[in-house]
This record gives sequence, C-alpha cells and structure tokens, in this order.
Amino acid sequence: MKKLHLASGDSFSGTAFGADKDCLGEVVFTTGMTGYLETLTDPSYYGQIVVFTFPLIGNYGVFDPKQMAPGVDETYESQKIWVRGVVLSEWSEEFSHHQAFQDFSAWLKKNEIPALCKVDTRELTKTLRESGCIMGSLSEKPATDYTDTLAGRYVPEVTPNETTVIEPTKGNIGKTVAFVDCGAKNGIFRNFLERGVKVIRFPFDVNPFDTDYEFDGIFFSNGPGDPETVTETIETMKVALEKDKPIFGICLGNQMLGLAAGGTTEKMKYGHRGVNQPVEDLETRHCIVTTQNHGYVVSEDTLPKDYKVWFKNLNDGSVEGIKHVSKPIFAVQFHPEACAGPEDAQYLFDDFIKTL
Repeated sequence: MKKLHLASGDSFSGTAFGADKDCLGEVVFTTGMTGYLETLTDPSYYGQIVVFTFPLIGNYGVFDPKQMAPGVDETYESQKIWVRGVVLSEWSEEFSHHQAFQDFSAWLKKNEIPALCKVDTRELTKTLRESGCIMGSLSEKPATDYTDTLAGRYVPEVTPNETTVIEPTKGNIGKTVAFVDCGAKNGIFRNFLERGVKVIRFPFDVNPFDTDYEFDGIFFSNGPGDPETVTETIETMKVALEKDKPIFGICLGNQMLGLAAGGTTEKMKYGHRGVNQPVEDLETRHCIVTTQNHGYVVSEDTLPKDYKVWFKNLNDGSVEGIKHVSKPIFAVQFHPEACAGPEDAQYLFDDFIKTL
C-alpha cells in the first residue's frame, strides 16, 4: 500500500490514484476551497507534494485549455502540472460543470502526477504546522534519502528557454514591460495584457538591460524555491535598482528585491498557501484578502533605511510587501492577480502602470 512518508518518520496511509509512480518532494499544505486547476499548474509549486486541506477536490472537473495570447491560457497558470505529487481527503469521481471534459484523476494520470486520497489531511496538516514543511515521499516504503538534490534552486527548471514578445490582442498597446520570468503564473500576463501592456518575456538569467529591447519598466515574477539561489536574477535586480525605470515584483520578486537592496530572507515554518490571507497596507491602513503561495519571507529588520515595509500579514505579522521610500520601486509577497482567489489587490497592476 502506498503511503505518504515524511522525513520525520511519520507516515500517513491512503489510496493511490493518478499516475502509478513514486515521488519525492517538500510536503506543503494549501487551504483554498477552490482553484485546484490553478494551484497545480502554478510553477511556484515545483518540487513540492501538495496537500489540499479542503475535504473534496475535483467536483468541477477539468477544463479545455483556451489561449488568450501565445503561451497564455485563460484558465490554467501554465501549460502543465508542476507539483511532484498530490495528497487529499477525497476526490470527486463525478464532476458537474458544463465546461468540464475530464475528471481530476484522469488529468493527474495524463500529466504523470501520483496522488493519494482517503488521507487524514486534518491530522497531516496539524503535523506540518508543528514540525514545519519537510521532505516526504509518496511510496510503499519510506525513502532511503530525503535530500533535495536541487537544494532549493528550482527556478532554472521552470523559466522559459528564450525571450519572447507577447502583445495584447485587443485594444491599443500602451506601455511595454520587461518581464523577468522565474516561473510566472499566466494570471500575471493576463492582467498586463488586459490593460494594454506589451510584455517582453525574459528567462531568469537574461538581463533585459543587456539586450536591444526598449521598455518602460521592469517586472520580476513569482517562482519556486529558495530566493537566495536565484543569483542571476538578483544581479539583474541590482542593475535595475541603479536605472531610472519603475520596478514591480510579485512573491519571489518581492524576496529578490529585498535581497538586492541589501536585506536577507528566511524560511518560514510552514509558509502561506491559500486564498484567504489578510494583509494590511501600512500606508492607508486598508485591509485586503489575498492569494498566497510562499515558504520564504523578507526579514524586516535587515531592510536598509531607504526601504520600508509596505504590507504586513494580519495573521502572523510577516512582511507582505516592501517599497523604496521615494522611487517607483515596490513589490508584494502575495499574488494580486489571484488565480484562484479574491481580486482585492489587482489595483496594484494599475498603480505600477501609472508609474511607467
């Protein structure tokens, strides 16, 4: 019988479905009630075994991909599932949505993703909250070695191979953004394109300032793994900080801004993953509910004097956004594009575009 084995020695029994294979990865949990299609296709989950805390997954099935621009789908956050494995309480063998064409298990199997159901996910989540997110395996027997062979350097696995240009298909093109893609969600592209912004999509290790492309501002995306390992992009961020161009970052982009500015990051005990994280804008005292997926955070006490904390998490007080005190340089730890989740923070795209 296949089980989820944790590096701590704990094991959780279940019933295998999806792909018939074993996997190894960091075991994390997400609290979203919906959005399993977006979650599993989010490149930021690369290298992880995702535990869904919501008790029923798959009830609205799987949809057909539908492109709104080259390489940008209307529903999915990328072109494939990136997680190593899936753990849940129950998956719905019957689906009920007029757009669905396939059930959840068949989708996982097609993408070669192993899964385990009928797991006590409440007890598993309590274990992860106490011990922190740790390595684990979906297998009959515990792994002999739980070492992360990539040591948290996951971005090279999810970044594009070449530079491409993505233009809005409707309306007039306004500004142009250099988009450093460390494993970006399609929702971010959709928000720029819907606002008439032309996107020049760069791999993580290409510095836009070393190319012949012209652009009005630079954006640094979300992505998986330890931010300190993404040295190439951090160097690009340092160059960007010396230029007279507006800068915006999301999730990993927030962490890299902190590092490039001279601060440090730290790994959280179990991170924030879900669609119901409340944050406060410290300038306006306004609260919004956000979508999040991160295991690292900028260390507040290490920020230099010309940067300030912009947003804070209302559950644990962790840093959720930073900005320069006078220049148009800012980033947030949460996902304003949502996908899935509340759209409270989408105004941040408008704020960035106004600076271009």
